[in-house]
Amino acid sequence: MVMSTLHLQQIAITIGGRHLIHDLSAKIAPGDCLTVMGPSGCGKSSLLAFVSGTLDPAFAAKGSVALDDRVLDAEPPERRRLGILFQDDLLFPHLTVGGNLAFALPASVQGRAARRRRIEAALCDAGLEDFADRDPATLSGGQRARVALLRTLLAEPEALLLDEPFAKLDMALREEFRRLVFAHARMRGLPTILVTHDEADARAAGGSVLKLATI
Repeated sequence: MVMSTLHLQQIAITIGGRHLIHDLSAKIAPGDCLTVMGPSGCGKSSLLAFVSGTLDPAFAAKGSVALDDRVLDAEPPERRRLGILFQDDLLFPHLTVGGNLAFALPASVQGRAARRRRIEAALCDAGLEDFADRDPATLSGGQRARVALLRTLLAEPEALLLDEPFAKLDMALREEFRRLVFAHARMRGLPTILVTHDEADARAAGGSVLKLATI
């Protein structure tokens, strides 16, 4: 299992002459979490997009992102080895639960039987035994969220980006899913960036908190 430190170095993001992020630097150790908070429009999601390599060209940005000594700046998003969870689970409706998870498996897991075993083991760990052949449309919101997390983790990311993934869950599910996400992040040694409006999310994440303001 690869455990890396995520380095953000002198990141600045602007749009239309308005500064969203100014000279942000941070070092996030394996298993630690940086929580980014602030009002809508302050640049929280833009920061995650810059880190993941998906920032819209309408934004001007500079700075550097690295995992240990591996600089990601010139890497396309699919090669950065970053796992991302959003507010919406984004499950593929035309695939079964198992098909959604198989989509994320790395090419190193070869053979139908080996891939099926990996999928079934992940579902078992999340309390979703025998869900591989289920249609995602038949799942509850909490079950869909867990499948989205499993899909992200099965891709074997080296860091985790969380863009308010708890926001659409009710309070009970939110607390349960928070525990699951951060337990996996710590167990796997994933440096994590969480974007949220919720102080309870930040407390659950632990680690340091960065509060952004609109300029």
